Amino acid sequence: MPPKRVFKPIRPNNNNNNNNNNSTSNTAAPAPENHHQNDQPPPPILLEELESLLNQSTTNSSEQHLDTKPDISQIDHQNISQPKPAPLFRPLSPEPAPLPQKKNIQPPNIHQQQQHQQHPKKSSKNYPKKTHQNQSNVDNELWLSKNLTDPVKTVEDKWQLLPAFLKVKGLVKQHIDSFNYFVDVDLKAILRANATVISDVDPNFHLSYLDINVGEPSRLDTGSATNKRITPHECRLRDITYSAPISVTIQYTKGNKRVLSKGIPIGRIPIMLRSNKCVLTGKSDAELAKMTECPLDPGGYFVVKGTEKVILVQEQLSKNRILIETDSRKGTIMASVTSSTHERKSKTYVVTKNSKVYLKHNSIQEEIPIAIALKAYGITSDREVVQIVCGNNDDYRAAFSICMEHCHEAGVFTQKQALAYIGKSVKMVKKGPVAGPKRPLTEEALEVLSTVVLAHVPADNLNLQPKAIYLAVMARRVVQAMANPKLVDDRDYVGNKRLELAGQLLSLLFEDLFKKFNTDLKLNIDKVLKKPNRTTEFDAINQFRMHADHISNGFIRAISTGNWSIKRFKMERAGITHVLSRLSYISALGMMTRISSQFEKTRKVSGPRALQPSQWGMLCPSDTPEGEACGLVKNLALMTHITTDTDEEPIWNVAYTIGCEDISSVTGTELYLPRHYIVFINGNILGLTRSPERFVEVFRQFRRAGKISEFVSIYMNADQQTVNIATDGGRICRPMIIVTNGDSMVKTHHIEKLKAGELSFDDFLSQGLIEYLDCNEENDSFIALYEEDIDSYTTHLEIEPFTLLGAVAGLIPYPHHNQSPRNTYQCAMGKQAIGVIAYNQLHRIDTLLYLMVYPHHPMVRTKTIELVGYDKLPAGQNATVAVMSYSGYDIEDALILNKASLDRGFGRCQVFRKATAMIKRYPNGTYDRIADPPRDPEGQVLEKWKPCDDGGVADVGMKVYNGNVYINKQSPSNANDNSVGAGAATVTSWANTPMTYRGTVPSYIDKVMVTDTESDQTLVKVLLRQTRRPELGDKFSSRHGQKGVCGLIVQQEDMPFNDRGTCPDIIMNPHGFPSRMTVGKMLELLSGKAGVLRGTVEYGTAFGGSKAVEMSKILIEHGYSYLGKDYLTSGITGQPLEHYVFMGPIYYQKLKHMVLDKMHARARGPRAVLTRQPTEGRSRDGGLRLGEMERDCLIAHGASQLLLERLMLSSDSFELDVCQDCGFMGYNGWCVRCKNGNSVTKITIPYACKLLFQELMAMNIAPRLVLEDAIK
Repeated sequence: MPPKRVFKPIRPNNNNNNNNNNSTSNTAAPAPENHHQNDQPPPPILLEELESLLNQSTTNSSEQHLDTKPDISQIDHQNISQPKPAPLFRPLSPEPAPLPQKKNIQPPNIHQQQQHQQHPKKSSKNYPKKTHQNQSNVDNELWLSKNLTDPVKTVEDKWQLLPAFLKVKGLVKQHIDSFNYFVDVDLKAILRANATVISDVDPNFHLSYLDINVGEPSRLDTGSATNKRITPHECRLRDITYSAPISVTIQYTKGNKRVLSKGIPIGRIPIMLRSNKCVLTGKSDAELAKMTECPLDPGGYFVVKGTEKVILVQEQLSKNRILIETDSRKGTIMASVTSSTHERKSKTYVVTKNSKVYLKHNSIQEEIPIAIALKAYGITSDREVVQIVCGNNDDYRAAFSICMEHCHEAGVFTQKQALAYIGKSVKMVKKGPVAGPKRPLTEEALEVLSTVVLAHVPADNLNLQPKAIYLAVMARRVVQAMANPKLVDDRDYVGNKRLELAGQLLSLLFEDLFKKFNTDLKLNIDKVLKKPNRTTEFDAINQFRMHADHISNGFIRAISTGNWSIKRFKMERAGITHVLSRLSYISALGMMTRISSQFEKTRKVSGPRALQPSQWGMLCPSDTPEGEACGLVKNLALMTHITTDTDEEPIWNVAYTIGCEDISSVTGTELYLPRHYIVFINGNILGLTRSPERFVEVFRQFRRAGKISEFVSIYMNADQQTVNIATDGGRICRPMIIVTNGDSMVKTHHIEKLKAGELSFDDFLSQGLIEYLDCNEENDSFIALYEEDIDSYTTHLEIEPFTLLGAVAGLIPYPHHNQSPRNTYQCAMGKQAIGVIAYNQLHRIDTLLYLMVYPHHPMVRTKTIELVGYDKLPAGQNATVAVMSYSGYDIEDALILNKASLDRGFGRCQVFRKATAMIKRYPNGTYDRIADPPRDPEGQVLEKWKPCDDGGVADVGMKVYNGNVYINKQSPSNANDNSVGAGAATVTSWANTPMTYRGTVPSYIDKVMVTDTESDQTLVKVLLRQTRRPELGDKFSSRHGQKGVCGLIVQQEDMPFNDRGTCPDIIMNPHGFPSRMTVGKMLELLSGKAGVLRGTVEYGTAFGGSKAVEMSKILIEHGYSYLGKDYLTSGITGQPLEHYVFMGPIYYQKLKHMVLDKMHARARGPRAVLTRQPTEGRSRDGGLRLGEMERDCLIAHGASQLLLERLMLSSDSFELDVCQDCGFMGYNGWCVRCKNGNSVTKITIPYACKLLFQELMAMNIAPRLVLEDAIK
């Protein structure tokens, strides 16, 4: 429970006159400008500020009058739980408040939002019916000084808010904010929670942690034994971890005195790039260039042992929230709440069985009747039990009466009897090796109920009333769901989800490692203090050095493997981290916004995979993989922000001050009265409000005034009669423009100031023009898509409609004209496109790197392209495409390419591969070496070693062929000797272990780097380069999911040309359009052609962009057909083609799938040891599989001899001795079973078949071979 409230509830001043009210309605205190830039908690709220804000909402009427509105008689109090339109309230002041000026904050009219708090967003079906009287109110008050026929004023360049938003939030910023919160806040909180180490041996010894600090990223310089600053680029090249030391300040007893020590290292923590602790933060582009870093690199990932690793966003069900579910098979309803605290995680259920309600928990063996559980929590009166669950609702009472009868049958009437009843079923975990005296059942039951059941609800000093009310609310929800099945919750609703970011996951990991560190430290201290005859005075700092690597190795192991193992919570998770995909810039960016679900991917269920309406604007509808992960792996939309934890205490104070009563002062009778709403904060009951609409409205005014964090959300639920406040981290929210009195708060002059740099996005928040809404609060609002859609009900306006797409889907021009799966295909292929990955790409030595030689900006852009920087690091080229049929080589999406275009560099790319050799030092003192290349008698280097120089490493620029050695490494033959001594370092002989080039096509040595790693081992890295031009079978794709391989390369003189002599670069078959319905591709061609003729870049942004009619006008002005079609002449015959051809520029991407990497054939080669069949896979020089379908085809054709040859003779034929008498296998002409060799003959069968027979025999199953020749 929250602490006792600081402020007494302030009743509205009934003596305020109207003049005073009008004078204060525009004077909310301006918010501090910068408090939300780093998610810092807002400053404490002063009592005077609260009173001033409250006075804006008060009138000369009493508090009772605030809730007694003109139409309140229309509400049916008996059926208040049924969703009904809220009445249209009159304004709080007799005259409408003037519009806001400059930075003054105008809270929205209270009656406007309350109209729609229970109606879903973007719905035209659920508007409240307007009576004649209400309509006149709207006309006279809301639309005063406005004529409804006036043209709607729209704010141009509203989208300029997006770049301002992306500077402070969004895309990768949530990862960075989360890591910063972990380093700045969570580390200190974990230290405080584990602040002392006490010895069991010496009661005088005491060690306490006072402070913790994370230093700058550094590495240990072995030469000078000091830490040197390090950059991420150096870590990538040298295969070391980009980490910083963690140091603590401790106070401990040394002898008889207390000693304070600062800067004691306890380990190292990997540092996220672009976080507060990173050396790149706050650097200019020029400074980043000196560090060999790309200014456009998003950051948000780690460099561990030279590899870039991303901690993916993890999707979880929200903790500490009641969730109602139904089991359709059993026909039961269940309320569950997952309690999560620092000490423990547990799940509590309230379930139905045979129309009775039970409490269920893992620590209690049997299900406990709910009435007995409530009595055990101290609600002993039957009348109170019924009231606290059912209120005055007769239907609920009738349904609950069977539960009360159950309680009476069990003979439970008092709290002690209830505890004894529960105590019989409690399974307590014994702590410590020695079991203490057996405790009474009532004590055990009380401990479980107070600490384990509903663990997140505090029971201070065994005050169980908050838990009792919480359990009663859960039971009421179950009873409600029994009466109305529509009240069952949806697990997949975005508001019921929380996203775990890197900071939260690292926080869990660090707490586990730190507890283990302290446990080991205590054991070591006890071990030393046990010794009675210590010669030197004991110093605890020496013990720190012994365990310093424990935390460092724990972090590195978890991030390297992706396995999170938290022993305290028995949490085992795999696949948390992934290697950052550097295939293209957009693939790296897309990975940073990816959300991974822990849901089992092999399960074929549609619910979690479906596109939920609640995902609108929060998650990208297009960007999800195909296959088994479809719908489970999602991506964030463009303007999504993920919240971090906000302190609850200021929110308690605000809530108590604006009319929330402490729950302990409320009786069961009052709990569910029609106008009484329970106030929840992060799933815990805070209190009760008797005027919920006013409470929510005033709370929102506080948030817009900047008095509380802008990420706190509040919403009402009429079905449950609750007001829910959320301050927890992991909620998905997005910014919206506030609409008051039917007018958008953001005006043209605000946008002008934004463009001029006078305002930032944070200023829009602090001035109350924009606010963040999470999914639950969105449902409490009416949101207009465009300004012309704003009406009297509207509470918010979308900043831009195209922000409902993510960063990857936003690259598609005109996506709203495509069939939706095509956009999904492009999201996958856009990440595989070869392009430019970063400005420092030529300085990197990556395992595999694809680079486009001549990348282009797309002729048809979207606003997202400019926002995410894709125009600076593109992946594709503008190709002139003719949509026509040309020869038979263009069927099934194959493309015809112009040879002259390829000669000029179209589709040309470079492939870089890394080869690494480690010069190891062995424990016995020997080490590897790089030797000079061997020479023939004439002194010439042998052909195989030709690329190597005199040092044994290939020279830069040398051409290497298959089989060439480029690092002539040698290892000592006695490296594995375990002898350690002076003579152990003598090397008797050297074994050749060279690095040899394997590849059908020669490569060039691009770079050679010799350096040393963290462990002081010498590292040699060689970068190999190939330049490739497109060839038959290479894969290309437009930005509309229209992929195809190159079917034919044609000389330019054979290609068709238009009357201006232009030849297409690509010819595409027109049959690719009708069934795919990619109209966006046609519009891209039309816009691109118009842009080329006019010399401008056109825009194909979703739900907007350049209009087809305008593009056609431009084509006509320049003498082209308005349809984008051209008159073409055949290059082969010289005759005009008989039809106009649709021709123009389309942006094409070359994908990483190239024939050279996939081409594979085999005549003979290695075989598997076990089955003696050819190995599998191109890398192992494997065979080509003849599968089930191919076998069926050969059987259908009757080609039995071919079948025999493929499946046996060319695979694993084996000569086997078989006894014709007994049918068992013989050996070397002898049958062991018959004890003779007379009937043994040889047959040929597949070796795998022989292996199967032997394995069956091992299982005591006897297969016998009956031979045709042996049948008599």
